[in-house]
Amino acid sequence: MKLKCLLLAVYASLLAACAQDAPLKTSSKPLAHFSWFEYQGNDEIFKAPLAANQYQNPILAGYHPDPSIVRVGEDYYLVNSTFGFYPGIPVFHSRDLVNWTQLGNAIHRPEQLSFDGIHLGYNGVYAPAIEYRDGTFYVINTCVACGGNFIVTATNPAGPWSDPIWLPEVIGIDPSLFFDEDGKTYIVHHRNPPVQKYPAHTALWVMEVDSKTFAPVSDDVMLVDGGDEAPWHTEYIEGPHIYKIDGTYYLYAPGGGTGYFHGQLVYRSDNVFGPYEANPNNPVLTQVGLPDGREHPVTATGHADLFQDTNGDWWTVFLGTRVYNLDKPPQDPGNFATGRETFMLPVTWQNGWPHVLEKGEAVPYRVNKPKLPAGKPAPRAMTGNFTVREEFTNASLAPHWLFVRTPRSKWWQTGNGELILEARADTIGAVNQPSFIGRRLAHMTASFATQLTFNPHTVGDEAGVLAVQNDEHFYAFGLGLNHKGQTVLRVRKKAGKNESIRGDTVAEQVVKLKHGHPIYLRVNIDKAELNFAYSTNGKRYTTLLNQADSSPLTTAKAGGFTGAVVGMYAESTAQQN
Repeated sequence: MKLKCLLLAVYASLLAACAQDAPLKTSSKPLAHFSWFEYQGNDEIFKAPLAANQYQNPILAGYHPDPSIVRVGEDYYLVNSTFGFYPGIPVFHSRDLVNWTQLGNAIHRPEQLSFDGIHLGYNGVYAPAIEYRDGTFYVINTCVACGGNFIVTATNPAGPWSDPIWLPEVIGIDPSLFFDEDGKTYIVHHRNPPVQKYPAHTALWVMEVDSKTFAPVSDDVMLVDGGDEAPWHTEYIEGPHIYKIDGTYYLYAPGGGTGYFHGQLVYRSDNVFGPYEANPNNPVLTQVGLPDGREHPVTATGHADLFQDTNGDWWTVFLGTRVYNLDKPPQDPGNFATGRETFMLPVTWQNGWPHVLEKGEAVPYRVNKPKLPAGKPAPRAMTGNFTVREEFTNASLAPHWLFVRTPRSKWWQTGNGELILEARADTIGAVNQPSFIGRRLAHMTASFATQLTFNPHTVGDEAGVLAVQNDEHFYAFGLGLNHKGQTVLRVRKKAGKNESIRGDTVAEQVVKLKHGHPIYLRVNIDKAELNFAYSTNGKRYTTLLNQADSSPLTTAKAGGFTGAVVGMYAESTAQQN
């Protein structure tokens, strides 16, 4: 009887596994087969070799904004914001602060949060903060347009992470937890002041909360009014953290917004509720005031977190942007498609204040390593120039792959050397959940390529590679049919919310391709320009479109807080035509 039950259980599990794969195998829509995806980055600033005692800035290249870090013993864990991309809030681990490995994501189940209908670049999960206490990791965050402020927890930073614990009494964005030495728990956060003097007038607040339920047990107290007169930028003050160091409470927060005037500010007090005095040397980190025409500029530095390593040395992680022009700052803060990246610098203490950079000092790309035992090389390069080729041999996707919003059905399959995407009616540009899987663009000069096998059934079926900033700004390079039934390759561009949902076709070429034979697609990005090329044999490539304007992929053009994501897509708009 036991054997019969066991066999029935095994049979049931096999049926469940088959059911999960069934949507792809039985779909009436065409399936796009991608045999591999190769990404190569080749930035000028990364070409010079590092000395043996140096690490490379940024430590996480490409769209990794709003870093927060916590040390647990000899281990360091770092998280970033992801806005409308899923899975959300990547969790990285390091033991030497140089080699970083992504363990997973704090938002990794569709039922945790709904990103349905939100804007990719402006809404979703904002700046997270990670803390640890008594065997539990905490990530506190704001889901803008999808629920408000919340906390997720885990005993293993790789996951699983809990469902959100909602914080309806916490107003504003960018909350951070502070666990005091006496066991009390506080949430410090951004919030508008009672009376706003101007639209960018914000403030920093703190409340004591219950250590288990996180319900308020005190009033919400304003600590810093961003409208007070100061000789530095306090508009849009946000992203606060509180630390207790040698008996003194330090408040660490960025001001000036996330653009050209971004800078990190420090305040201190003898009481967690204040009053707080400002560091007379604020901001302790900024790039404002440097020559705009400087080589390889890093701009918009801030949104930092402060920590001490096991050697007793202090460090800060922060976001910055690498730009390739600064023609008309601050109105034109520079073009960059790589988004806001994670940098790290040492911190010294001067007269009781943390100090990062002298005024007018540029963020260095090469810095002396922490005095820590060398860690194992990361399995996936996170900075510098590199080439990586994904051949889809595993049955599940690695945690760095991104979707546009939260997937509600299983329209992809990976393993056995290919990624299969179902061509669905959801399309990029329509504020829905398209069949797209991508990775962050990490370089100004890069290329990405794939081998695609796809047999479109009718006009409107299309598959290929996509570079996207948001629904209003993207390039699609795909294989489809024209209205004569001919197989064509086309490049589509969308560069604004007033354009058609799918953008405009800017190049198209009839290609002769035997049924079932693959085609090879390659896109080169060189700062302001894009090149789209294809091959029928994987050796000789033909250019379809050269010197295309890359500005739709930049934050300067598209707005928002993310960076470009590049990858593979499939769609079928036959019912819409």
